[in-house]
Amino acid sequence: MTAITIAIADDHPLFREGVSRSLSEIEDFVIVGKGASADDATTLAASHRPDVLLLDVFMPGGGIDAISEIMSRSPQTKVLMLTASEEVESLVAALCRGAAGYVVKGVGSRGLAEAIRTVVGGSWFVSPSMRARMVEKSLFVERTSLTPRELEVIELVAKGLSNKHIARHLDLQEKTIKHHMTEILSKLGATNRTEAAIRWRQGA
Repeated sequence: MTAITIAIADDHPLFREGVSRSLSEIEDFVIVGKGASADDATTLAASHRPDVLLLDVFMPGGGIDAISEIMSRSPQTKVLMLTASEEVESLVAALCRGAAGYVVKGVGSRGLAEAIRTVVGGSWFVSPSMRARMVEKSLFVERTSLTPRELEVIELVAKGLSNKHIARHLDLQEKTIKHHMTEILSKLGATNRTEAAIRWRQGA
């Protein structure tokens, strides 16, 4: 069984240690580092390159603001928000920045383990209570249908990077980026890169 490496960034020591103990008891989970701030989170990403980084929203430096830097330092890491915030705006902001999932604190170890396995497998995970809030507020955003990798690509497109430069940035083949762009255009109902970037930004 291949181990899943996990890092935890949360500024509440008791919570952080409790999550660490609970997850370390699961056979194929390995805790590789812990931190208390956004700066700690980016350092953990760079030094340990974990499969999953559990990240709080409200912490010194701001969890959501740290997502882009974390993914820049360790593109393969899945950022999974683990937070007390049940604000839909926080959820949408986190997903738009590139988080692979959003879990509300209070979840049991089994539920958290399911979320971790889901994002490691390449799928999105959002706590059921938050999905319900999104429906209630009609705040589904087109971009949430994009895969984590497609989100990375469209974010770089919106910054003005060419396919060639995006491929270099993500360490992928240029033809792979072209494939992702085809999917992005289809999902966003856009006819070109500029229109896709505009639609994506408007969904923020």
